[in-house]
Amino acid sequence: MSLSEFRYKQVIVFRSNLRLSKGKTAAQAGHAAVSAAEEARKHRREWFDEWLSEGQRKIAVKVKTEKEMLELEAAAKELGLPNALIVDRGLTEIPAGTVTCLGIGPAPAEKVDKLTGKLPLL
Repeated sequence: MSLSEFRYKQVIVFRSNLRLSKGKTAAQAGHAAVSAAEEARKHRREWFDEWLSEGQRKIAVKVKTEKEMLELEAAAKELGLPNALIVDRGLTEIPAGTVTCLGIGPAPAEKVDKLTGKLPLL
């Protein structure tokens, strides 16, 4: 399957102003992917099922600040896209309450791209 054949995607947005280890980054990505997918499964089952059958396409991108991430979250909600903002519990590398990443989708790629299409890859 080529990239153009994927009709659904999930995007994980990270803050580039945090200095996280690779392991912490991977764990936060997992939280965002699972939590946002669960939102889709509950509220947009057809999107979730299509995304699952296509192979669960995921893209990791970055923003510079928490403010940018919170603006993306608000825009995702406004567009009706499944999303999950990840806030760390502060047990390891960063203080409790630190916003680390945002999962958007799974949803139709063109809808997700309206929000995240111009963001740089992680």
